[in-house]
Amino acid sequence: MPEKSIPKEAAFQIINDELMLDGKPRLNLASFVTTWMEPECDKLIMDSINKNYVDMDEYPVTTELQNRCVNMIAHLFNAPLGESEVAVGVGTVGSSEAIMLAGLAFKRKWQNRRKAEGKPYDKPNIVTGANVQVCWEKFARYFEVELKEVKLSENYYVMDPAKAVEMVDENTICVAAILGSTLNGEFEDVKLLNDLLLEKNKITGWDTSIHVDAASGGFIAPFLWPELEWDFRLPLVKSINVSGHKYGLVYAGVGWVIWRSKEDLPEELIFHINYLGTDQPTFTLNFSKGSSQIIAQYYQLIRLGYEGYRNVMDNCHENAMVLKEGLEKTGRFKIVSKDNGVPLVAFSLKDKSRGHDEFEIAETLRRFGWIVPAYTMPADAKHITVLRVVIREDFSRTLAERLVLDITKVLHELDALPAKPSSKKSVNGEENGKISGSLEEKNGTVVKKTAMETQREITAYWKNFVMAKKSDKNKTC
Repeated sequence: MPEKSIPKEAAFQIINDELMLDGKPRLNLASFVTTWMEPECDKLIMDSINKNYVDMDEYPVTTELQNRCVNMIAHLFNAPLGESEVAVGVGTVGSSEAIMLAGLAFKRKWQNRRKAEGKPYDKPNIVTGANVQVCWEKFARYFEVELKEVKLSENYYVMDPAKAVEMVDENTICVAAILGSTLNGEFEDVKLLNDLLLEKNKITGWDTSIHVDAASGGFIAPFLWPELEWDFRLPLVKSINVSGHKYGLVYAGVGWVIWRSKEDLPEELIFHINYLGTDQPTFTLNFSKGSSQIIAQYYQLIRLGYEGYRNVMDNCHENAMVLKEGLEKTGRFKIVSKDNGVPLVAFSLKDKSRGHDEFEIAETLRRFGWIVPAYTMPADAKHITVLRVVIREDFSRTLAERLVLDITKVLHELDALPAKPSSKKSVNGEENGKISGSLEEKNGTVVKKTAMETQREITAYWKNFVMAKKSDKNKTC
C-alpha cells in the first residue's frame, strides 16, 4: 500500500491503463458467462450495488424479488407445486455454491436414513461422469464424499446412464447428471437415467435420487426443447441448479438451486438467525453478498418473459449452426458437439500429420482478438483435443462468419509453415531418444542424421523462409 494518497483521477487512469491489456469480454468465446446487458439493467445494478443482500429486514423488497425468481424458475422446471405453494430454493453465488448446497442436502438425507436403519454412514459416494465441472470435485473433496466417475470414450463424451447406474451402491447419496456438458454442450440422458435408477431402486430397496446440474442448459432446454424430460417431471430428480449468469443472461455472480419439495431439504441445514431485528432463515455457504445480481435476474425474467428467452435461445442456436456449417465447409474439422444442446461448437482437426494442432490454432487466433480455448478430453478420451466456441446472446451472425474467415486465415498460415519434425523409428524399428530419427539416403544406403544435423537443417530452412517473407513485404504492389 502506498504511503500517501494520490488524486482520484490518477488512480483511475493507472488502473484503466492496465485493464486495457485484458481481453475483450465479448470476444472471449471460452466463457459461458454473460458479457452484455441492457443499459436499463446496468442502471439498476449500479443503484443497488451498495445493498448487502443478507440484511433482509432492511431490504425486504430485494428478498421478495429473490423469492419471486425462485418461484418462476421452479415453475420453469416443472416443480410439482400447488396453486398457492411456495417453491423451495435459494439464490447463490453461481452454480458452484448451488452444487455444494444440493450435495450437502443429499449427504445429510442419506446419513439420516442410514442412522435410522442402524447402518454405517461414514463412506458416502456420489456418481457422476468424468465430464463434470471442477466444482463437483471440490464438493467431494471439501465435504468428504467419494467421487465415482463414469469414464468417457471416443465419440461419447457424456456420462453413460447404464454405466452410472451400475456404479450405484448403498452408499451412493445421488447420481449427478449434466444438462449441458462444458466439454461439448451435450445434454445427458436424464430420462433414461431416471428409468434405470427406478428399476435398481425397486430391486435393491435403496432410495438413490438424481441431481441435475443444469448450470448451462437450464435456461435453454425449457425454451428450445420443452418436450424434453429432464427436470422435476421425472420422479427421482430431487434438486436442480442453474447459473443465472450464463444463459439466465445476468452478469457473473448469480446461480440458483431449486428443490423438488420441502422434504428434500433437511430442516437441520437451515439456519434461523436473529440479525438486525428479525428471524432470517438461511441456507448458504456465505453470509454477505451483493443484491444487484438478484435484482438483475428479476429484471431479465420479467423483461424478456418466456417469449423473449425463447427468441434469444433460438438466435444463439441459429448462430451456432452458422458457425458449424462454416467450419464444416473448410473440410478441415470434425464437429464433436451436438445440435441439440448448449449453443456452442466444439471441433477438432481431422489431419495433424504436419504436426500442427488445436493449441496452435487457439494461440494464433488471439492475434485477431479471439479467445478460443483448446483442451483435451478427460479420461478415457485424453487423446482427443478440441477447440470450443460458446455462442452467447451478444455473439451475432456477422461475428460467426468473421470467425470462420479468421480461422481459415490461421489454417493457411499454418499450412505455409514447415511441418514440425517428429521422432521417427530407427532403421531397425526401435525408438532412439538421442538421435533425431531423420533419415537420409547416401549412395543407396540409409544413414541416420544426428540431432545436431537435423537442428541445423531446420534452422537453415527457417532462415530462408523468414528472409523470403521479408523480401515479399518490400516489394511494391
